[in-house]
Amino acid sequence: MIFFSAINFFYVAFIAALLVLSVFSICFILLLRFKSRSSRHLQNFNSLWTVRFLFVIFIILWSLTEVLRLPSFRRFYLYPLFPRLTLPQQANFCKLHLVLSLGFFEPGFLIILLFLLDVSVKKTTHKSFFSVFYVFASCLPLFLLQVYFVFLGGFKVRLPQPFHRTWFIPDMDHGNEALVFCDYPLLSTILFGLFGVIFILCFLLSFWKVVSQVINKALKLRIFALALTILIGLPLQVLLMGMSAFWRPDKPTYNGIAVTVFLITFTFAAVGEGILVIKPIADSLAAAVALVEQQPYGRMVKVMMKARHHHRLRRMVPLLPSAMPET
Repeated sequence: MIFFSAINFFYVAFIAALLVLSVFSICFILLLRFKSRSSRHLQNFNSLWTVRFLFVIFIILWSLTEVLRLPSFRRFYLYPLFPRLTLPQQANFCKLHLVLSLGFFEPGFLIILLFLLDVSVKKTTHKSFFSVFYVFASCLPLFLLQVYFVFLGGFKVRLPQPFHRTWFIPDMDHGNEALVFCDYPLLSTILFGLFGVIFILCFLLSFWKVVSQVINKALKLRIFALALTILIGLPLQVLLMGMSAFWRPDKPTYNGIAVTVFLITFTFAAVGEGILVIKPIADSLAAAVALVEQQPYGRMVKVMMKARHHHRLRRMVPLLPSAMPET
């Protein structure tokens, strides 16, 4: 019980940190959205604010499904507030978590990550509606396949139990107090692995295209860090998920594998938000401020506002429009 309590604390702590980072990312997105209304230099970069916002929302939803997957968290924090789920309902909850996590949320933010990387070097920007439609259309095939094999039981009769086991009840739990442990069936892992192969091929194409056009060394270093995270983490995640199907979810080996899988996806989300959301927006805002200060009118405003702040040129401030040079 102490081992599982430590595992639960680990999950909750990392998920809380990711949620804080996601809220921070949303604040940056909304700040850019607000600033772009008064700055034409930010309007082009702000055209993808919907996609970035959706990227963060997918990460938040994935985080919430991961914390709800924990049986001890459901027992101590969820059931006192909501009616207790029966065993069949808990089993269906595990199926729903599997479909949403491996079929929609994680593939969704990975596809958006690829989309943001690909459009970062394009001169023309896509419309928000087209971008969102592209994301959902790309997630749909994997989502439908996961629904078919998890809920409709495709090939369940012909394959061994590790291929289709989505939930498990430990031997020590019987009766009304039993808790269901969620599992990763091998068949769902294979489907996610096929998605991973296609994703990595597309990512490599976009990666080489972006690297060949980027001159800034700092930006190139961030792109290499993102590529290293994806190209090493995604195959390792699929491999570990496949291995976990051969252990029961109540075994320490399974929990060690599950923690590693969680950390890999956590790294995808945290690195993606830092490199594709927070850092680009911060650079754009700083560049817009520097560009305004370089203009004659911008320098004049800055000097006169400082003078007004120190109560030196109060009478000159109303003359600001007449002092502005003609353009």
